Amino acid sequence: MARTNSDDLLMEDDLAAAFLGGDDETPATKEEEAAGETEETPQEEGGESVEDDGGDWGDTDDFPGQLAVDVYETADKLVVKARTAGISKSDLDVSISDNILTISGVLSGGEDEQTTRWHIQECYWGEFSRTIALPVPVREDENSVRAELKDGVLTITFDKEKSEEPKKIQVQ
Repeated sequence: MARTNSDDLLMEDDLAAAFLGGDDETPATKEEEAAGETEETPQEEGGESVEDDGGDWGDTDDFPGQLAVDVYETADKLVVKARTAGISKSDLDVSISDNILTISGVLSGGEDEQTTRWHIQECYWGEFSRTIALPVPVREDENSVRAELKDGVLTITFDKEKSEEPKKIQVQ
C-alpha cells in the first residue's frame, strides 16, 4: 500500500484534543458526530448551557499582558515596533540593559464605574510588559537609540554595534 504524506500528520481534531482535551477520551469521529453519538454540552436546570470558564487561563490578574512586537534589521539599524494604540507616552517605560529591551506600561480606560454587566470584553486593560533579548548587538548610548510613538505604534530604532571584519589567523 502506498504511503501518503498525510499519514504522518495529526488531523485538526486530533491536535485540538491533544492540547485542549485534558482527558483520556478520544475525539468523536465525523461519523459519530453525524449520528449524534457525541456528548452533549452540560446543561443547568431550565435548559441553559453551562459555559466553560477556561479554568485559570482567563485569570490575568497575576500576569501583566503581553505586548506584540515586530523586530527587524536593516544594514545599520535594528528596529522594534509595538502596537500601542491608546497608550500615552507618559504611561510607557522603555529601557535597555545588556542588549535586553524592556517595554512596559499601563493601558487605562477600560473601567467604567457605572458598568452593571459586560456583554463582550475582549480588550486588555491594565499593566503590560515585554522583555526581548535583541538578536544583534546594539549601541545603548542616548545618541544611538530613538523611540517614537506615532499613530498608536511605538518604534524603537537602535544603531547596530559595528563589528570588526573577521581576521585571518594563520595555522602553524
